Amino acid sequence: MITIVDYGSGNIEAFVNIYKRLNIPCEVATKPEQILKAKKLILPGVGSFDETMRILRDSGMLNALNKQVLENKTPVIGICVGMQILSKKSDEGELDGLGWIDAEVKKFNINKLKEKPHLPHMGWNTFQSEKDNPILANLVPEKGFYFLHTYYFSCNNPKDVLTSTVYGERYTSAINHNNIFGVQFHPEKSHSNGVQLLKNFANL
Repeated sequence: MITIVDYGSGNIEAFVNIYKRLNIPCEVATKPEQILKAKKLILPGVGSFDETMRILRDSGMLNALNKQVLENKTPVIGICVGMQILSKKSDEGELDGLGWIDAEVKKFNINKLKEKPHLPHMGWNTFQSEKDNPILANLVPEKGFYFLHTYYFSCNNPKDVLTSTVYGERYTSAINHNNIFGVQFHPEKSHSNGVQLLKNFANL
């Protein structure tokens, strides 16, 4: 069972529709008790870092998420800003992140970007695998994923980098630390690669 955390940020219905097409059971969690029963968690996010953290804290589900992910080691994947809040902090805001990953979120250096408009990084881009992991099974790097972001995830531990992507410079586009995953791109908008990644996550 895939549990999609609905705390008021992210395109929940898109993930539900994909899992329905895959015939993979999923549910939408709006209460802490649902989080505590989850076998796998999807943490979406859209908008700014601080706004997303405020919404998550106000949802009343933060303590349950910390318990399930950090203590019970339930697999979780953060999507877009849902990945960025896994870090300790962000250049975009002032609030602390979840701190599940030893990392900070930084703004792209516009002086290194050639394409205009420079920011946000929007559209399709390829990726390079930095370590083996079942969540990357049967993905096609050349097909890539759909991105939409101005800030990027910077890991302090290189071993947490799962994939990298080039936009002006090489940056981390997906992470993994034990049971915690995160992707900067939008799998729900990334056609076959995105569907395959979500299927892989369900099969972990």
